[in-house]
Amino acid sequence: MNRKKTVFITGASSGIGLAIARTLADNGYEVYGIGRNFDDDTKTISDSFHCVTCDITDDDSLKKCVDGIRKEHHIDVLINNAGCAYYGLHEELNASKIKEIVRTDLEAPLILTQMLLRDMKANGGSIINISSVTAISNANPHGAAYGAAKAGLYSFSKSIFEEARKHGVRVTAILPDMTDTRLYRNADFEAAGETGASISSQDVADAVLFVLSRPEGVVVEELVIRPQLHRIKRKKK
Repeated sequence: MNRKKTVFITGASSGIGLAIARTLADNGYEVYGIGRNFDDDTKTISDSFHCVTCDITDDDSLKKCVDGIRKEHHIDVLINNAGCAYYGLHEELNASKIKEIVRTDLEAPLILTQMLLRDMKANGGSIINISSVTAISNANPHGAAYGAAKAGLYSFSKSIFEEARKHGVRVTAILPDMTDTRLYRNADFEAAGETGASISSQDVADAVLFVLSRPEGVVVEELVIRPQLHRIKRKKK
């Protein structure tokens, strides 16, 4: 009997992360979902989905979390999904919000990859970074800090792929556009209501499953997912 592959995914308590975790657990993976808080319904999704409470912006907590799982399993798949965003004119942000964006969206993925990469080079593995279409945009007014962090994650993905590809490590950057999640809760805009103005968390989860199901020797290095329409609307005050 083949061993189930083990997935370590951040930001698994809601949105894209929860959809990915559920989808992979349903498709034969052993999933360790990392998040700050999980509701009771999430904790009972599947016997193959294990909720792990951890603040990934705390280095000591993150190391303990990773080490605890590695005592029992080789982590085959790392999915850096957790995201933080604040929108508005850059001068209206404060240092705390900027640090939270960079710490969550860029620093934590760099640290987690560093923790796991040596083992993956020796034993195989896949890294999937959930970046954003903002990473390849010419400019991101009203989201400059978020766009900069996601561009950094995108660049990091491409660099790590070149470093690790000869060792059999697969690295993919997935770049979703406007997605129906709580990421925009701090914004004064949201996707327009009509069908095709946003993608769903499940669309991203299906993309992750597609990437992981490619045959040995094939890597999807980059995958951009956009809604058919390009329409947003102002939130009602």
